[in-house]
Amino acid sequence: MLVRDMSMPEPPPFAEFYGAHFQRIAVQLYAYLGDHAEAQDLTQEAFCRAFERWPRVAGYADPAGWVRRVAWNLATSRLRRLQTAVGFLARQRGREEHVDGPTPDRVVLVEALAQLPAAQRRALVLFHLAQLGVAEIAEEERVAEGTVRCWLTRGRARLAAQLTAEVWHA
Repeated sequence: MLVRDMSMPEPPPFAEFYGAHFQRIAVQLYAYLGDHAEAQDLTQEAFCRAFERWPRVAGYADPAGWVRRVAWNLATSRLRRLQTAVGFLARQRGREEHVDGPTPDRVVLVEALAQLPAAQRRALVLFHLAQLGVAEIAEEERVAEGTVRCWLTRGRARLAAQLTAEVWHA
């Protein structure tokens, strides 16, 4: 057990310590990882671990060094897991057949569907793609069958108008 040297001044409160060191450690991890959000997340995780142990960590000769080491260990672990996943995916790609990207028609359809209200979009997708019946959609959505028929009718009409407008603008 590490005992604080009583000749040393009282450690700063955690909030002060966090404010003084977070940015510096996050920038170091960002340079290491190349991903700003990931660096901030891992730095935050390291500070959370320090906070859980603050009475003990505050007594260390270099509490910021402890947090930095934890953050770097987390980053290294994350990179190892990422390398393992990339290697696995690379091996899997050799087994897959090539799939072409979406056709222009599909892109236009997806964009048009995105313009519909969520309920109409869900009803159309469940009916036409999932091939569920009106009664099944009503049960899943917890609405009356008439509501589903209304969503389908209105959704088809709006979709047709949008796709027709797209054809005229193309």
